[in-house]
Amino acid sequence: MTQTPIQLTNQRYRLGYHLMAPSGWINDPNGFCYFKGYYHIFYQYHPYSAEWGPMHWGHARSKDLLHWQTLPLALTPGDAEDQNGCFSGSAIVKDGVLYLIYTGNNYYDDSDSDNYWQNQNLAYSEDGIHFTKYEHNPIIKTPPADNTKNFRDPKVWEHDGKYYVVIGSQDQQGLGRLLLYKSADLKSWQYLGAIAHSAEVATEGYMWECPDLFHLDGQDVLMTSPQGIEKQVDKYLNLYQSGYFLGHLDYQKPLFQRSGFHELDQGHDFYAPQTMLAPDGRRILIGWLNMWESKMPEQQDGWAGALTLPRELVYRQHQLYQLPVAEVYSLRQQQLMSTRLEVQKEQVLTQGHSQLELNIQTDLTQLQGAGFSLKFTDAKTQAFIALEYQQANNCFVIRRSDRSDVRLSQLRVSADLKVQIFVDTSSLEIFLNDGESVMTERYYFDQAPTITLASAQNNTFDCTIYQLDPQTNNYQIKE
Repeated sequence: MTQTPIQLTNQRYRLGYHLMAPSGWINDPNGFCYFKGYYHIFYQYHPYSAEWGPMHWGHARSKDLLHWQTLPLALTPGDAEDQNGCFSGSAIVKDGVLYLIYTGNNYYDDSDSDNYWQNQNLAYSEDGIHFTKYEHNPIIKTPPADNTKNFRDPKVWEHDGKYYVVIGSQDQQGLGRLLLYKSADLKSWQYLGAIAHSAEVATEGYMWECPDLFHLDGQDVLMTSPQGIEKQVDKYLNLYQSGYFLGHLDYQKPLFQRSGFHELDQGHDFYAPQTMLAPDGRRILIGWLNMWESKMPEQQDGWAGALTLPRELVYRQHQLYQLPVAEVYSLRQQQLMSTRLEVQKEQVLTQGHSQLELNIQTDLTQLQGAGFSLKFTDAKTQAFIALEYQQANNCFVIRRSDRSDVRLSQLRVSADLKVQIFVDTSSLEIFLNDGESVMTERYYFDQAPTITLASAQNNTFDCTIYQLDPQTNNYQIKE
């Protein structure tokens, strides 16, 4: 029986310059790579409903990381190795061929989704559009004997003429860990061992999803999305977290010697990031612009989920900084404001615009009072998101009218404070102090937000606002 993709019924929350599927549900970005003149991004996709279901791989490509062209489905579940889902994975180019490595998800009983096994599989394409599953899948049939059933999300790379893949997993003691495999041809894989482990569930999680291991500015970086970390007052506040460990991968032992876990994003709506190395040497990240426990009103309209803006990663001051990729600035259409403002109480910055870039800068050595706030308000319903700077502890707090749980971001001490916010129809991406901290949010207003800047005492702010190109993606190629 042929299924028909779900149809969009309302455009009200559709994003302008973020990548979405034409309809249906999406989550984790997969297979982020560059092949034959295009950036390619795949994503976990259920085209037949606006809810999570048997996972396919949706696919889009772009010349500039902004204008995305939706391509035909890359992977569809249902074969012997992936009966119930083509779960997350990655991509690599070898000898002019684009290879995808992904997890096959299989249920022992279709009525019990908690009773499953997982394996690793290969698909390939010469044109970057049409993919063929490898005839001898799975390429890694079972996890090691000391593993649980959790065995997924392979990330592949090449090093010194050999191919390596890390897989997120869980040991028999219920702790998250990372498994390393080696291959000469992407088809036959040798298990090298577990190279990193969670110290304990409370601080580092019971399962490490969506791993990514790469070298950046003299550091090896292990990025992962641990499940099960306990909430603290000012961090680890989402259902699951995404972050990284800094360290060194010893290929000979093998062992990843590492520091502690650092969160990547302090907002409500960010998960499962994946990176790629661009042709010009930049390490670029894209994440899922949602979170499992978040409400998604767009489901009523036949779709759910989006991907973040591409972000360049930079290693600075012993941490990762995230910057909007330079290509984003080509979206600027019109400068709506560029001025120095003397603000006391509350001042409207702009209203009636759904796609904006907002830049605020102030001298903290001259800042008077307890701080200031930026507020995004739906004038029709009075729904709001407030970004509050608390000077006493040099911290930003996000408060929302639709949620009781706040999010916090602690900053380093500095003389100047920079806030850069990319506003889209139903998303905010907030970059603080040139990417030292990032906070990502979905929001759902009936109309474009009214943006106000408020300060209890008279303070000076440099403010620049740009109108951004409202429609940059999702033109499609038919089969």
